[in-house]
Amino acid sequence: MPAASSPSRRPHSGNRRDESARLAVLHAADDLLVENGFGSLTVEAIARRAGVAKQTIYRWWPSKVEILLDTLIEDSDKRIPVPAEKPTAASIRRYLRGFARFVTRDPAGKVLLALIAEAQHDADTATSFHKRYLGPRRAREREMLTRAIEAGEVAPRLGADATMDALVGPIVYCALTGSSLPRGLVDTLVDDLLRPGTD
Repeated sequence: MPAASSPSRRPHSGNRRDESARLAVLHAADDLLVENGFGSLTVEAIARRAGVAKQTIYRWWPSKVEILLDTLIEDSDKRIPVPAEKPTAASIRRYLRGFARFVTRDPAGKVLLALIAEAQHDADTATSFHKRYLGPRRAREREMLTRAIEAGEVAPRLGADATMDALVGPIVYCALTGSSLPRGLVDTLVDDLLRPGTD
């Protein structure tokens, strides 16, 4: 992955039955990705698992990538919200630890890894991923760091975006390659890159 724009979500019909079907589709896509991988994931399989018509899915989402992005946005907001109120060195450290758990242990984190991988060789996926997920989340992370700097909580050597890249990059690399996360990695990254005061 600020007091900036919230992640864009696709408009859906508002009645309860439609919301129930929407959630069923998101859960089905999440489960099938974890079970079978991105390459084997199809809209037809999602429709069968969710118990909805394929036409219903295409009425709301143009592709499986957009379904997965909705799943990722909702899961990330619930599991790893970016600290917004009075960020401290300690809250940033906790956020990064939560992010590390999300991408290495949480099945929902596999959606993020799958979309990162797919974005490397599909331009449309990359564009949508940056516009709908990475851009809005990075804006919140930038705001978190800026406020922590202004409060004297951290003093990074790099700019906000480069700092976040340097903090999350090693974590994502370990997750993408299936390597175990070295013990103490998050603490070392925080101490070296943010130069926090006493937590």
